Order: sequence, then C-alpha cells, then structure tokens
Amino acid sequence: MAMGTRQKRELQEDLWVVGSEVLGGPAHAFYDRLNQILDQHHFDRNVERLCRRYYKGPLGRPSITPGVYFRSLLLGYFEGIDSERGIAWRLADSLSMRRFIAYALTEETPDHSTISRTRRLYAVETHKAVFRWVLKIMAEEGLVEGKTASIDATMLEANAALRSLVRRDNGQKYDEFLKDLAKAAGIENPTREQLARLDRKRKKKGSNKEWKNPYDPDARITKMKDGSTHLAHKAEHAVDLSSGALLAVTLQGADQGDTTTIHETLAEAGEAVAELIEHEAVTAPAEEPKVHIAGIEEVVADKGYHSGAVLQDLHEADCRSYIPEPDRGPRNWEGKQEEQKQVYANRRRTKGDRSKQLQRQRSELTERSMAHMYETGGMRRVHLKGRDNILKRLLVQAGGFNLALLMRKLVGIGKPRRLQGAFACIFACFSLLALSVWCVLRTGPGFNLAGQETAVTF
Repeated sequence: MAMGTRQKRELQEDLWVVGSEVLGGPAHAFYDRLNQILDQHHFDRNVERLCRRYYKGPLGRPSITPGVYFRSLLLGYFEGIDSERGIAWRLADSLSMRRFIAYALTEETPDHSTISRTRRLYAVETHKAVFRWVLKIMAEEGLVEGKTASIDATMLEANAALRSLVRRDNGQKYDEFLKDLAKAAGIENPTREQLARLDRKRKKKGSNKEWKNPYDPDARITKMKDGSTHLAHKAEHAVDLSSGALLAVTLQGADQGDTTTIHETLAEAGEAVAELIEHEAVTAPAEEPKVHIAGIEEVVADKGYHSGAVLQDLHEADCRSYIPEPDRGPRNWEGKQEEQKQVYANRRRTKGDRSKQLQRQRSELTERSMAHMYETGGMRRVHLKGRDNILKRLLVQAGGFNLALLMRKLVGIGKPRRLQGAFACIFACFSLLALSVWCVLRTGPGFNLAGQETAVTF
C-alpha cells in the first residue's frame, strides 16, 4: 500500500457539488430520540406561539427560530458547555448537532451574538413558560407527583471581579478608597504592599451595603464553600421527591439567608404544581390524576432553613415541615405560643422514620439536580451578567434536566455521555461471549484452557 501525501490531496474545490454525493455524519441516538420526543409534543409550534409577540410580522430579516434558540441552550446543558460562544462553536463543528437543530450543510449555524441577542429579546416569563411546558410533559408521563418538595440552594460564581468594586454612595473605586485611608494614616505615597497590609487589618471590609460591582450590580460578596470570597449569585431548587424532577428554580441574592429565600422558591413550586393540576383536569378529566390534587403538602430542607417564622408560615400554607433543628440552646417563648407549637411539632416529626427517609431522598435527589446543572452542566461559574440573564439560562438548564429524566425513563440514558459507557458495556459483553465461545471450541466442553478435564455442571 502506498502512502498518501498532502500534495496529492491539494485539489481545487468544485464549483458544483451533487447533493447525493455529500457525506453525512452518523446518526446520534440520543439527540435523534430527543428530537422525536420534542416533535411528538409539538415543541416548535408551542415556543413559536410563545415568542410571536417579540416579532413584527413577516417584515424584516428572518431571525433564528425560537426552537433553534432553545435547542441551542439545551445543547449547552447536555454537552456541559458553559458559554454561548462555546455553544455556537459546537453547532458549527458537529454534523450531529446540525441535525439536532435541523440545519443543512449549506446553512450557516447561529453565531454567539445571535444567540445572545435572542436571549435578551425573550423575557424571563417566556423561559419560565418553556420550563413549565416541559414539566407538563413530565406530569403526563407520571414523573411528577407534587406532594413532597425539597428545597436547597447553592452559590454560583458571578462573572465579576472583586477588584472592580465601587462604593454605592459615591462610586469611588476600591483602590482609591484604600489610598484615602493610607493618607489618613499618614502614608503619602503608599505602595501596593502597604495598601494590602492596611486592607488586611481592616474589619468588615466586604459589606454589600457599601460596595457593588458596576458591571453586575446583582452580584453579592459572599464566602464560597471552599472558604474563598467571590462575587456570587444564589440558585435555589425545589425538587419533587417522588422522581427528582425540578418544580422550580429561582435566583436570589447571595447575601440573603435560606430562611428568607425559601418563600419565593416554594411559591414558584406551588404555582407550577397548580398549573399541572389544572392541565391534567383539562386534558384527561376522566383518568385518575397523576399529580397530587391538594398540591404540595410536605416540605423537606436542611437545618439552614429552620426558623420559627418559616415553620409558622409553612403551617399556615397547610404544609408539613421536615426541617432538622440546629442546636440553639434554651429559647424564650414569651409571646410566641403559636411559633413554639410549630417548632415542637416539627421537632417531633423530624425524629420519626418518615423524616429520616425524606432526608435521605433529599440528600440524593436535590444534590443530584445541582450536580447535573452546575458541575457537569457547566454553570458553576456563570458567563452572563445580571439576574434576569442568568435566570433565563438556569430555567432552560432546569428544563434540560427534566428532559434528561424523561429520556432516562423512555430510553434508559439521560445524557449523551452515558452512551460511551453503554457502548463499552456492550463491547465488554460481546468480548466475554466471544472468549467463552473460543474456549469451548479450543478445548471442548469440560476442559479448561490448559486442556485439563474439569467438572461440568448444569
């Protein structure tokens, strides 16, 4: 066989190309099946109806279709791509991704600026409507019960630097502020080492009430789990413990406590379950309901969400709480009889077997949603600025997570990366089978590889 050379391959491109002779990429089992599910539930028609109000009829240059935009963001979740530039590059590079968004080889895939402009054009409510549309499909497949909800939160590193902080009152930069402090301390021309030493000795220097980032005012100074200090946002999940499906995702200020943010997240989850109950009553009135008719009745969380006011609010909303109580020592209940009653009731429930079972499910399912969305989903550090922009991406990420649960039920695989492991298992099984057949043909039944007679059992 002769070796091919580069020089012989340098040919002039043909002016005309026969379409039947163009080689196409291999079919992608995961994305082709996902497209079948989306087409079966009329995904494109529904999102076009939701987004029609953002366009002015047939006039003007045609934009990318809403279905292409949302599929592009879903691709970011399934492939773990954190930025819109990366998503645009992946669409242009992969033939299977082109097929996923229904683009021919002669069409130019969406640029990152087009995806970004479309994201800014669509409102948060539109992204939330798409997320809840996916949730309705989950309910039709019996993957949402809506009776027990788990609440938990995590920090997302913002796309903003601490060195860019300015004062909220006069807009003074942090370095200029330190130089003024140095002059007040008698240092006329301070060096960077002197400024750093002066800053290190100060106390309560990272106050969100005094400082903000001019490029992302919604980001807050906070301490991350690894002990480092960053500008961050707080993402909070409400998870259905019957299947692990996401009922709601909210984005809060990183400086807000869990006892403050739980109300908005639980309200979003309650609205989502109410929509599912109404949708089920309209589409299948004669069938047995799959979603809990009474809505959310049980709330599970960790001890960071425990407070007397939260437990009292949950009781008024007809929700049983299963929230472990931190060790606060003796408490004064004077004038707080109703709050004391709910704290004692919650304490009694958390000691039972039901609470232990729910806490195990919370640790597994709620943490799993965060791992898939932020670790393998590529959103632990955001590349967007502003609460609304980040929340739009999170809602589509959450929709992708729920679609992965649906794919796992229908196909057995929730992410395209799992296909690699599945193919490896199949190859290993065939290899083991081939080895067994070869051993039988080589030595005969009842003999091992050394030709020694062995006992045969059936």
